[in-house]
Order: sequence, then structure tokens, then C-alpha cells
Amino acid sequence: MGIDTQIISNENTESYTVGDTRLTLDSLRVTTIKAAYTTRFVSAELNRNPQDFNIVASSTMAPRAGDVVIAKVTEIGKHTALQSPHSRRQKLFVGQEVMVAYGDRYAPDQFLAHVPANLGPCQLVAGGGVASLVEQQHASIDRATELEPVGLLMRGGKVVTLSDFAPLSIDNPSVNASAQVQGHRVPVIAVLGTSMNSGKSTTLGCLVNGLSNAGLRVAAGKATGTGAGNDPNLFTDAGAFSVCDFTDFGYPTTYRLDYDTVRELLVSMIQEQSATGADAVIIEIADGLFQGETSRLLCDPIFKEHVDQVLFSAQDALGAKAGEKILLDAGLDLAAVSGVLTASPLAAAEARAHMESEIIDTFDLCDPQVASALLPTR
Repeated sequence: MGIDTQIISNENTESYTVGDTRLTLDSLRVTTIKAAYTTRFVSAELNRNPQDFNIVASSTMAPRAGDVVIAKVTEIGKHTALQSPHSRRQKLFVGQEVMVAYGDRYAPDQFLAHVPANLGPCQLVAGGGVASLVEQQHASIDRATELEPVGLLMRGGKVVTLSDFAPLSIDNPSVNASAQVQGHRVPVIAVLGTSMNSGKSTTLGCLVNGLSNAGLRVAAGKATGTGAGNDPNLFTDAGAFSVCDFTDFGYPTTYRLDYDTVRELLVSMIQEQSATGADAVIIEIADGLFQGETSRLLCDPIFKEHVDQVLFSAQDALGAKAGEKILLDAGLDLAAVSGVLTASPLAAAEARAHMESEIIDTFDLCDPQVASALLPTR
């Protein structure tokens, strides 16, 4: 460990001089740092060329969403494990170093957290690998796992961000997406829900499975939310031949992203997945209809322009009815309602008695005929 002064940059356009603490990295130390799902692309390059990176800390450094941080686990809380780059649950122990990304989190069932203003102690607010400062939490869960940042990961005098190594970009479409014939569109279905844990991901997975069982090539994606490998792995297991999420575009979470970026991310994801040769594209929008970015997307003409139909996931009959009204008032084509409420025959019966939309049991979506019937016709 050495102390010196150098130019440190968080962005290409901003740099400043500070006294910094620099830690060198070698292949041995790199193998002891537990990398997270959110940092998987950075981790791959770090393992290939550890000599190109170092860890830098300074009291004047202000991290930003997407910056990669090496931190020490100081207390185990809510998250007892960290998802690996391959989404394996790595058990955490006090004193271990982890590589995670700073990000904001909005999760009504867990944490409301924002990127801190400095490299002081913070928390692990998502098992996929998000470091943040907790402002609020649900009363039923344990306190967040505590982290003590060692420093920001740097390469070439610049702070490493997830977007540096992300395979996709909203600003630079892939060759396939750029070459896609203008006006060529495959059917696109968006899966939304009443709230976190309303069954959106399971609903999407079952729909993917049903369409795959019908012999279709299905591409899936998660456009908003908090970075974790569970949902992309579920989509793959269900039969999607191409899967991506916002972390593939370099974002650890989408909460508090400027809205233009959120809408461009949705459009880019649909375009990238449409260019894979898919017969259908299914996209999950995280959290509930009242969540800020979701609410704005529903009212944005670009959503209706790129999404043909919506499959809605609800926890109960009242939420299903309210969601139906919101979606129809927004002028969206609501294909059906599914989700957690269909686990209860009584809740499903209540919904059917008060709604115009079809209610489909979640696992019935695995039936190829049921799933295929939801595809929009042109």
C-alpha cells in the first residue's frame, strides 16, 4: 500500500487531484475477492489482466451509480450470501472482500437506499451486488449487511464503472440491431405487476415456457429493477434462447436513472432482443404500477409504440381490478391477468366476478395453446 498524489477521474470529462491511498492488485489477491453478479463483466477482465487495475481511496471521492467498489464485509445482516458472476449464492463471512457496484435501490419489501456521498461505511442492499446507504427498510426484515469500502476499482487513472465492460449499450447498438430491417417487428409483450413479489418473473417464465413449447424462439429481458441473476436464469431455464437485463447495458439498478435513459434502455432492449431472430420478445418491467419509472413509462407514447400487449401480474383481486383500470386508461392492450392471486381459487374467482380481462392461472401459461393465444396478431 502506498500514499501518493495523482489524477483521479470518475468520468472522461471530469478529473481532479487528491491525495489518495492506492492498493495494487495481483492475481493472488484477485482470487480472494468475491465478485458479484452485477460486476461479472468487470470481473472477467480483472481476472484476465489484474495488473491493469488498482484500488484507490480518498476522503474526497464521491462514488456514482455504476462505480465498482472493493469493500470488506463487517457485519452480516439481511443478505448472508452474494450472487457470484454465475449467480451462485456465495456465503459471506465477516472480513472478506467483495466486489460490488454502487447503486440506488427501491424495494418496498426490502430497502430504500441511495448512493452515498463518500467512501464511508455503507450496506449491501441487494444479493446481486449493490452497495448503497439505507434510508428506510421494511419492518419485517433484518438490517442490511454492513460494508466498509476499501476503495474504488480503477484502471488507467479512471474509476471503473459497469458500463466500461458491458456487452450492450443504449448509445451503440449491436451489429444485428443496427442491421435490422426498418419496420420489421416481432410481437412484444410486457409483463407488469401490482408490486414487488406479485409474481411477475414467474408469470413471464411460464409464458416463455408455453411459447417455447409451441415451437417458437423466444427472447426475454428485464428492463428495470435491481441487478440480480435470479430472473435472467429463470427465463433461460423456461426456454428463452436469448436473455438480457439492464446490467448487460451497464446499470446496476434503474432506480433514479434519468428518465430519458430508462426509456432508451427499454427501447434498446426490445431492439436488441428482436434482432436475435426471435419469434416473440417478452420484457419484464419491475416493481408496481405506482413506482416512478414504471408509471412514467406507461404514460409514454414510446411504450405503446414498442410494446404490443401487456400481461399483468397481481397479488389479489382488488389489485388486479385497479391495475386493469390503470392499464386500460393508459390505452394499453391488456392481454390477461395472472400472478400470485391465481394461487388462490377464491381470489381468482373474486377477480373474475369483477373484471373484464381474462384471468389465467400462472402455470397454465406453460400450455402452448394458452400461451400462443396471447400473442398479438397483426
